[in-house]
Amino acid sequence: MQIDYAALAARVASLTEAETDPAALMATVACEIHQSDARFDWTGFYRVTAPGELKIGPYQGGHGCLTIPFDRGVCGAAARSGEVQIVPDVTAFEGHIACAGSTRSEIVLPVRDGGGQIIAVLDIDSDQPDAFGEADAEGLGRILDATFCRL
Repeated sequence: MQIDYAALAARVASLTEAETDPAALMATVACEIHQSDARFDWTGFYRVTAPGELKIGPYQGGHGCLTIPFDRGVCGAAARSGEVQIVPDVTAFEGHIACAGSTRSEIVLPVRDGGGQIIAVLDIDSDQPDAFGEADAEGLGRILDATFCRL
């Protein structure tokens, strides 16, 4: 099943229309994305809370890692590089942080505010191998850009 990213973007836009609180935006986006596709086991944000450090939340799914440094894992790589990370097999990603043993693949996108600063990363884990592709990166990226550009 391929997500209808245009419909998902319209739902997110409608729900967050005048909102400017980052936590409220992240909670709503995580919820809507998580419920949109059965591939998504864990969907959430890791926020930049200090130089070189990400902290968990808001998210949907089981427990995640509480803190991730920029120099570790897929989330750290996305925050450090500012580029989308698509990992078809997490066991092949050097330095992968196994927050959940069931995770087989992952996509992580940087989240930028209106000034272009990375304020968080969106992390989506799947228990299916090779669950994510460029269509996911593009669709999710458009949602993030439209939602967080007002900050």
